[in-house]
Amino acid sequence: MAVTSMPVLRRLAVSLLAAALLGGGAVLAADSGPAIEITRNGAHPALPGPAARFTGRATVSELLAAHAPSRISVGSVSFEPGARSAWHTHPAGQILIVTAGLGWVQQEGSSIEKMRPGDVVWIPPGVKHWHGASATNGVTHLAIQEAVDGRNVEWLEAVGDDQYHR
Repeated sequence: MAVTSMPVLRRLAVSLLAAALLGGGAVLAADSGPAIEITRNGAHPALPGPAARFTGRATVSELLAAHAPSRISVGSVSFEPGARSAWHTHPAGQILIVTAGLGWVQQEGSSIEKMRPGDVVWIPPGVKHWHGASATNGVTHLAIQEAVDGRNVEWLEAVGDDQYHR
């Protein structure tokens, strides 16, 4: 199965960041065929991140489910200080666009990196990683990922305090 090229995902990420930062939008009438769909802000509730996938308090809002033939979905994830995801991988990679706060991201075997508003983080396919808030600041990011064979993430073990505080 072919995976969407990185330039396409980057263009999508830039468009989503611009929409998130600038707001607004237009509705175009369609005489035939599919019509543009707008999901209004607040239409998707923020749900607590499941304890099996997150340490600390995180909230997840699904902003866009995949619409065939596309396999791309988008969510907004907010982490309170000290909260983080479990280790995980994505079969087609993931893009994080930081919209607020100060966060951390780590690839297995590498050092923890800071993420700040406006940063765009590309995580290649199959790379084991985690992301979340710093120890003293919350963070919010958009998460963009593509499904392969119906799956967009494989969740692994929790990030222990000893790993998080290195």
